[in-house]
Amino acid sequence: MEPRLQRRVQRYGWDKAAKYYDDSWKQQLKPAQDKLLEMAALKPGEKVLETSCGTGLITIRAAKQIQPDGQLIATDISDKMVEISEELAKQYQLSNITLKRMDAENLDLEDDQFDAAICGLGLMYFPNPVQGLKEMYRVLKPGGRAAVVIWGERKNCGWADIFSIVDKRVASEVCPMFFQQGTGDTLESSMKTSGFEQIQTHRFSRKITFSSPEMAVTAAFAGGPVALAYRKFDEETKESAHKEYLDSISEFRQNGEYDIPGEFVVTLGLKH
Repeated sequence: MEPRLQRRVQRYGWDKAAKYYDDSWKQQLKPAQDKLLEMAALKPGEKVLETSCGTGLITIRAAKQIQPDGQLIATDISDKMVEISEELAKQYQLSNITLKRMDAENLDLEDDQFDAAICGLGLMYFPNPVQGLKEMYRVLKPGGRAAVVIWGERKNCGWADIFSIVDKRVASEVCPMFFQQGTGDTLESSMKTSGFEQIQTHRFSRKITFSSPEMAVTAAFAGGPVALAYRKFDEETKESAHKEYLDSISEFRQNGEYDIPGEFVVTLGLKH
């Protein structure tokens, strides 16, 4: 897919998914977010950049870690995601967060100003992930660090058939290279290409639990990266897609719940 079109699909797709995202993924993605923040080791007083902030699940936690004097600039390509994050920041009465709609591959930010940069489960959607990492590198101070978490290898993510199920019904609407960075040492190689040194990588698996077929379907179709394509389905198409997806994860169902395997990769790199 042409990069400009892919960015447009991501922007408006996540606008559609935003209202379903927290209910679908908040608990399921917490282990990945925990590991990201552990490796980032944010400290009070630091200036931090977050790209692909989504609905603010990591944003709020990061902002608290750098209080009282630290500042967080959080960006996302989706207007709706930024709006939800802004409301969440108000609820938590956090004044050290600045939220902006921004393309992570073309940050409207000056060089050499952040102590740390984080990106939680966003890099898979970038048309050019290396360019996104180079932008993080550019805006970090010398000695700064970047931490990124992504999904791992396709074969280790039991929900992965969602892409082919949707793609054969609405062609060219889903991220074509979603699992590329999580395969082998690709993310580590991308970090090196972007200039980072002393790279550390941690790969781990967790069960992604959904309490019912309805929750599993909502998360996969309405609350994730295929949301824009899903909006084009008529009721008959939705029904057939739901059935095919539930069949694809049926082996992970027990006592009415789904415990679907998922793999994550977290990588930390330093700027010298």
